[in-house]
Amino acid sequence: MKRAFFTVLTVLIGAAVVAGSVLLLGKAQAEPAVLVAKVVGTAQGPKGEVPHATIDLSIYPEPTAGVPGPSHGFEIGNASAGWPFYWPSTTLELPANSLITMTILQYDGSTTVWNDYFAKVHGTVDGTATYNGKVQHEIEADNVAHTFTLHQYSESTQPELFVSVPMLAVANNAKNEANGYPKPQEITFSFMTGDPGEYVWNCEDPCGNGYVDFGGVMSERGWMSGTVTVV
Repeated sequence: MKRAFFTVLTVLIGAAVVAGSVLLLGKAQAEPAVLVAKVVGTAQGPKGEVPHATIDLSIYPEPTAGVPGPSHGFEIGNASAGWPFYWPSTTLELPANSLITMTILQYDGSTTVWNDYFAKVHGTVDGTATYNGKVQHEIEADNVAHTFTLHQYSESTQPELFVSVPMLAVANNAKNEANGYPKPQEITFSFMTGDPGEYVWNCEDPCGNGYVDFGGVMSERGWMSGTVTVV
């Protein structure tokens, strides 16, 4: 009888430990709050007049008092190590069949992109992005800080959506301003969404750790990868 009691007790304790671990992992992997694109009017798209929405992001090289950075994820314990992150969220919501104009303020220095393909602009309305007011099709591979690369899941039956824009680096010796960061590079680009669907995006520049610097924050939502829901 006593053995049976302790057997049941052991099973219950084990179940509680597993449940607690699942809850902790679920909390650690919770998606950041959704950042919704703002519809600002209409614009001429490739096929005529469509809704026009805007969305703004920033890329920071590390947290500061003014920009605390992600508050969740497996990499949260490494925040003080100076890992980069997109802000204020990596969970994005965009309107369907619309022209999306994205503006990104980029505060980080360069890490040479391994594949020159990701130093070029892909999938925007005219194949260009605007860097500090200058329209370009690409930037130098050794002047890439990060990328914003949006794509669908493999084997997806959703409308195809692929956008990849290299983020221009600030000079590695640039002086910080009062906010603790150097003056940012401003990158703006526009692309069309199709019908509703679920997509993912990530950085394709080696800015993490592990194998060829593609681990850690690069695969962590809330840091350098995220989701896009087209509604």
